[in-house]
Amino acid sequence: MIIPLLKGLRLTLKMFFSRPVTIEYPEKKRQISPRWRGMHYFEKNPQGETACVACGLCVAVCPSRCITLEIREREDGSRYPGRYEIDALRCIFCGYCQEACPVNAIKLGQDYEVVHYERKDFLLTKDKLLAGKG
Repeated sequence: MIIPLLKGLRLTLKMFFSRPVTIEYPEKKRQISPRWRGMHYFEKNPQGETACVACGLCVAVCPSRCITLEIREREDGSRYPGRYEIDALRCIFCGYCQEACPVNAIKLGQDYEVVHYERKDFLLTKDKLLAGKG
């Protein structure tokens, strides 16, 4: 009965004199894996618009059906997303949309600090996707 107590005290004393492993979070950020999938953002073309060609592959491959795409067409026949929305609360951050995109327009960033007070703020519109950079 006393042996487990002594083992516990030995472990406590050993850890008491070692360096702490905590990170001072707001001042120092944690290194994350390069494979981390954070919030979505759009890559821009040289004109500053989205590189998306509105093919709809991201919508088709999304397992949680959180992407809404409204396809529009220009006078020259090229397609573009008229309305593109991602419901971040429904998204499971699988990365399939990024992998399926033929022009690498949609990306998942490296950020992990995503806080909003209202549900409507988690709806990522085309403008929010263009403004955000992982």
